[in-house]
Amino acid sequence: MKAQIGNRIKSARMLAGLSLRELSDALGGIVSHNAISKYEKGEMMPDSKVLIALSKALNVKTDYFLRPQTVEISNIEFRKKGSLTVKKTNAIKENIKDNIERYIELETYLNFENSFVNPIENIKIKEVEDVEIAVEHLLHQWDLGINALPNVIEILEDKDIKVVEIDADEKFDGLSGWANQSIPVIVINKNFTVDRKRFTALHELGHLLLDIDNEVFSQKEIEKFCHRFAGAMLLPKETLFNELGEKRSSISINELIFIKESYGISIQAIMARAKDLNIISNDQFIRFRIRVNQNENLKKEIGYGEYKGTEHSSRFKQLLYRATAEEIISMSKAASLSNIKLAQFRDEFMAI
Repeated sequence: MKAQIGNRIKSARMLAGLSLRELSDALGGIVSHNAISKYEKGEMMPDSKVLIALSKALNVKTDYFLRPQTVEISNIEFRKKGSLTVKKTNAIKENIKDNIERYIELETYLNFENSFVNPIENIKIKEVEDVEIAVEHLLHQWDLGINALPNVIEILEDKDIKVVEIDADEKFDGLSGWANQSIPVIVINKNFTVDRKRFTALHELGHLLLDIDNEVFSQKEIEKFCHRFAGAMLLPKETLFNELGEKRSSISINELIFIKESYGISIQAIMARAKDLNIISNDQFIRFRIRVNQNENLKKEIGYGEYKGTEHSSRFKQLLYRATAEEIISMSKAASLSNIKLAQFRDEFMAI
C-alpha cells in the first residue's frame, strides 16, 4: 500500500507540474519536501490529514491515491515541439495515463474486452509507395471508401482505438502508444482546429499501424511516412486526382479552400499531398511554401476556408452514462471516473 500511494502521489505531483519543494509550499509547510520524497519512494505513509491536504493541493480526489495503477503505456510516439519543457512533458504523460486508466476501468465494469485487430500488419513499409498500398487496403478493410471521412475520431473509436483529447500546451501535437501492450491509444490536443485534429489523429494512427523498421529508417523518415499516411487517408490518390487532375501547372487558392471545406484537411496538407502524388512539381511546392511563410494569415489559414465538421472524443462519456443508467456504477463512482465533483455529474446526467 505504501508503494501504491507513493506512486500515486508522484503521478499527481507530476500531473500538477510541481517540484517537491513547490508541493510542500502548496501544502502550507505541513510536511517538508523531504517527507514528500519519502512518501513517493514508499518509505513513509502519509496519514489521512496529509492525504486530504495533498488531494486539495494537487486537485485530485482522495480516492485517486488509493486507486491501483493498472495501466502501462509502451511504444510511445510523442510528437511535440522541442521547446516543450520536461516538466510540461511529464505532466502531459501523467494526464494521458490517468485518462486511459479511467477509460479502461470503466470498460471493465461493462465487461468490454479489447478486440483490436490491425488490418495492415502484414504490409511491410519499405518505401513510400507501400504507404499508399497500406492506406488503400485499410480503407477497404474498414469499409470507408474514398469519399470524405465524416468523423475521424468516431471512426477510430468504433475500431476499438482509445482516443483521448487533453487540454495541453500548444507545443504538444499528439501521442500514440499501447496501453498494457494490447490496447491502441491516440492522444490529441483538444485546442487544435478540427482539420488539425483529423490530420494529427491519423498521423498517430500511422505510428500504430504501419510496419516500419526503425533500425532501417530514421525518426524523421518515419514521421514523413506517417504524414503521407494521414494525407492519403483524408485524400486517397484517386480522390485527389478527381479533384485536381493528375498534372497541374497552377492551382488556385479557391480550389484548395473547396477541398479543405469538403474533406477536412488543411490547405498546406493538400499541397503536400499534391506534391507527393506529382500533381505539382517540387519547385511549385517550394514556391507555395515561400508564399505561406510570407503571409501569416495563410500560414494559420485564417480567412482561407473552414471545415464545418466536428471532431470530438465522446465514447468515454457515452459508456459512462450507460453504466450509470444501468446502475452498474454509482453516481459517485461515475463522478470519480469523470474526474469531476458529484454535484456536477448529477447536474449533467439525465435519466429517463
